[in-house]
Amino acid sequence: MKKDLENIVYLIKEKRYTEVRKTIINFNSVHIGELIEELIEELDVSEAILVFRMLPKNLAAEVFNYISSESQEKIISSITDKELEYIIEEIYFDDMIDLLEEMPAHVVKKILKYSNVEERKLINEFLNYPDYSAGSLMTIEYVDLKKDMTVEEALRHIKDTGLNKETIYTCYVTGKRRKLDGIISLRKLILSDYDIKIKDIMKKDIVHVNTNEDQEEVARVFRKYDLISLPVVDLENRLTGIITIDDVVDVIDQENTEDFQRMAAISPSEEEYLNTGVWTLAKNRLVWLIILMVSATFTGHIIKKFEDVLQSVVILTAFIPMLMDTGGNAGSQSATLVIRSIALGEIKVKDTLKVIWKELRVSLIVGISLSFINFLRIYFIEKVSLYISVTVCITLLFTVVLAKIVGAVLPIIAKKLKLDPAIMASPLITTIVDAASLMVYFSIARAILHI
Repeated sequence: MKKDLENIVYLIKEKRYTEVRKTIINFNSVHIGELIEELIEELDVSEAILVFRMLPKNLAAEVFNYISSESQEKIISSITDKELEYIIEEIYFDDMIDLLEEMPAHVVKKILKYSNVEERKLINEFLNYPDYSAGSLMTIEYVDLKKDMTVEEALRHIKDTGLNKETIYTCYVTGKRRKLDGIISLRKLILSDYDIKIKDIMKKDIVHVNTNEDQEEVARVFRKYDLISLPVVDLENRLTGIITIDDVVDVIDQENTEDFQRMAAISPSEEEYLNTGVWTLAKNRLVWLIILMVSATFTGHIIKKFEDVLQSVVILTAFIPMLMDTGGNAGSQSATLVIRSIALGEIKVKDTLKVIWKELRVSLIVGISLSFINFLRIYFIEKVSLYISVTVCITLLFTVVLAKIVGAVLPIIAKKLKLDPAIMASPLITTIVDAASLMVYFSIARAILHI
């Protein structure tokens, strides 16, 4: 891609525009979009617009979907009304909704100028769906059939209307008042006899979602049933639109990014890192850092409470970092696995006891192994007294068990409370486990060392 960009930049500077056009029209539309993004950064915006105008109209409309909202705004502000009108006519309805959500008011007004009354009504309806819901993801560009059609009639209907549909591989059978009666694949239609009725070969067991369903649940349904499209219905089971796999891939990417941010104790942001302001990044991180800093003061209070133990046996202090780090790491391992399993739908709230039982057994194996290795190191290599070595190793066992159970249970509790399980990730679990491990450590020290 870098070599292509350098070549295009060279040709533009040499004003060899015919060669530029011959070069770029053979590119994949995604690559052309990336190229235009790079040209906007490398050269003047006008040069990128020049390249965009060299594209055939249908290719230009397709490429438009693969560039960032910032670049889309620059292009819309620079091209003629006639060019914009063609793009708006050619892009899919759901992509236009996404475009309108990202653009400033003056650009939205310019776009809406080329939509008729019916389209504006639909646009307003789509924009009123809750953010991150199935309704906000769906498109109205699907193939609908009637159950009394024959296969021949259905295929003719697909040929007549399918060109402007986002997908034709799955067709939706609707009855009175757009009620969803069934679905049928294009493959099934092609392989069936022409005189067979659609109602005799359609599938009636339909997987669908409601318009208000959360986008994370939509992604889970796609993954579970291996779908390429999914019908969206309202409360009366009327077909209002479909969601296609390309939109769900974006959702999965967005949800994964959000989980990573939460697990790192950062407030989620949809902005790309390099496009996000310094103050915004600081604000997203500062709130959680303050919460964790304040909660970490409990650890200091615990150490202060057991100050007499530390003064009596100063060497106990040397093992505090190891115990706290091991506990935090052990808890993070369990939390990461459980959070991911919850996201994939593998663990439900009802599985809490199963998770605790599994993590208890795992933690005992891990804890005993770590304690045994640690005892050999402390007692035989570092020559620490037997009682202190035993104190540290017993504490380590209890810490690992406690950490793994806490790390596994907290995300499930968050799920039960309808919170994002990812917030119960490494930083928060580490803070809780640190305080608990210190309590255990000093309590065991008092009991064994008789302090």
